[in-house]
Amino acid sequence: MTSYVYEGSELATFAHAVRWKAYVRRHVRPYLGPRVLEVGAGIGETTRVLAQGFHGQWTCLEPDAALAGGIHTLRARGELPSGCEVVVGSLSDLPADRLFDTLLYLDVLEHIERDADEVVLAARHLAPDGFLVVLAPAHQWLFTPFDEAIGHWRRYTRASLARLTARSLRLRKLVYLDAVGLLASAANRVVLKSGHPTVRQITFWDRCMVPVSTVVDPLLGHRVGKSVLAVWQQQG
Repeated sequence: MTSYVYEGSELATFAHAVRWKAYVRRHVRPYLGPRVLEVGAGIGETTRVLAQGFHGQWTCLEPDAALAGGIHTLRARGELPSGCEVVVGSLSDLPADRLFDTLLYLDVLEHIERDADEVVLAARHLAPDGFLVVLAPAHQWLFTPFDEAIGHWRRYTRASLARLTARSLRLRKLVYLDAVGLLASAANRVVLKSGHPTVRQITFWDRCMVPVSTVVDPLLGHRVGKSVLAVWQQQG
């Protein structure tokens, strides 16, 4: 395993997006099996929301040792499930025969240059009928210097995520989330052109826009949004 230091500094800022994380949890929870691997778990703030009430084995895989230290702290405080394990490394560092019922890539796949190869590797760590869940920023036309600064290689559409389907996987869900946030991101991209989002901006989005999106998204058939969610299932 080689040492890795995450380039971004936004994780603490986005920890304030509690409503957004709860909205994502609603979409992800049906696919959480008894053995979960969260790839690129960061400082564990998303884990804390998603794993509420979870009673299985939850493994946080994080290549940055300093960030993983934050997960250890949350676990020591009792803010993560008792079955939570922290592993410093990447998916290729895990034993080839270690399988999971759910693999989560939540705002992570866009940080991986060879994303198609990563999906193939993820499929090899899925138990039969297990789920691979990917949440990613949507629409390349929204790519900004902020994306580049925090190590994003790309943003996705439903079509580009669907093209990553590995041979053993079947696509089960493919939707956009946060239609209202898309409008805000477009305004920022075209008009405001601001860089790193502030805590105030994230809090406003989370408190005022996300609740509206939770109502609007289903009405629009999840055809519009600033994030895209894909769920694949292992066949056999």
